[in-house]
Amino acid sequence: MDNNNNNQIQNAIENENEIEMKNLEKKVTKNLIKDYSNLLNGNSFKDFSIFVENKSNPFEIKVHKSILSSRSPFFNESLRQESLSISLNQFNKKEMESILSYIYYGNISFENQENLIQLLEISIYFKLNLLKEIIQKKISNSINYSNFFQFLFQNRNLNSNEIEIKCFELINQNFSQIQNNENLFNLTKEEIIKFIQFKQEKKEIFQFDFFQFLNNWIEKRVNSLKLRKYEHKMNAKKRLFHSFFSLFDKDSISKQDFDKLKQFDIFLPNSFLIHFERTIFEIQDQENQTKIKEKDKKIKENEKKIQRRDKRIKSFESENQNLKSENQKKEKESKEIQEKLKKENQNLKQENQKKEKESKEIQEKLKRKSKKER
Repeated sequence: MDNNNNNQIQNAIENENEIEMKNLEKKVTKNLIKDYSNLLNGNSFKDFSIFVENKSNPFEIKVHKSILSSRSPFFNESLRQESLSISLNQFNKKEMESILSYIYYGNISFENQENLIQLLEISIYFKLNLLKEIIQKKISNSINYSNFFQFLFQNRNLNSNEIEIKCFELINQNFSQIQNNENLFNLTKEEIIKFIQFKQEKKEIFQFDFFQFLNNWIEKRVNSLKLRKYEHKMNAKKRLFHSFFSLFDKDSISKQDFDKLKQFDIFLPNSFLIHFERTIFEIQDQENQTKIKEKDKKIKENEKKIQRRDKRIKSFESENQNLKSENQKKEKESKEIQEKLKKENQNLKQENQKKEKESKEIQEKLKRKSKKER
């Protein structure tokens, strides 16, 4: 009992110490943030200037070279020169102050959702990889049905894979509702190719509505070229269609949906699509035939197994029947022997009784004879 109490007291002390240590760590972090904030906002030991905004009348921000070079690879490379200042006129005062607060003490404000893309651009420019990951995750979480086109188009200069995939997921989930949306037709060829690859990686089958969109997108793109001759238009269509269809594999489209594509004027004899149909679906047919043969082979093997099993069962049944017959025969023989022994016992009993009777009679005679002689 005393040991249990001692253990409880010891655990309580350890928990209290752990809580106290965590509070101290929080206090140290809080003080560190406060100290570096004071360092940024004060004027002590600042040895470098950043000029932002208007080139003709820039705004100067005083900073510490050592802090910037240790926290940002961009500044680490830029500040190796002996210069005492740098001009970053592409950024305004607010943006620069926001980035400097992150560089100095790891704090950045995400109150304004509209400037997330701008902050991402800045984090990439200054090679702040951790901040870049944080902002990308923040943007990804804020992407929804009402804004995914906006973020997808803004991402063109950033090439964020995480943002792009989130936008593609929403396009994929809502494709039937947005297939006539003008924004969908504003996708670039490269973005459509990436979207196709995205679906291929997910091993999804492309429905006919996607190919309708693809055909309409090509039609609009070729019309924007203002080609006069029909032959030139058709050649341009074929080239675009070929560039997309070369990405598809045999599992990307069903034969039924592919047959519907023949209504499009791009589907002409001896075209790439004819070749696609002959090669891909011939492969599919061959694979299906191979699968059917394999299934037939398995069925035959199973039938043979069943036949062998049935044969064994019949053999067992026959053996059981023979054993049963033998047992019945032995039971009959056993009963006959028992009957025979029973009869023999009865006969012996009768003989014994007879002999006992004869013995008694002899004894009686002997007794009578003995009396007469006396």
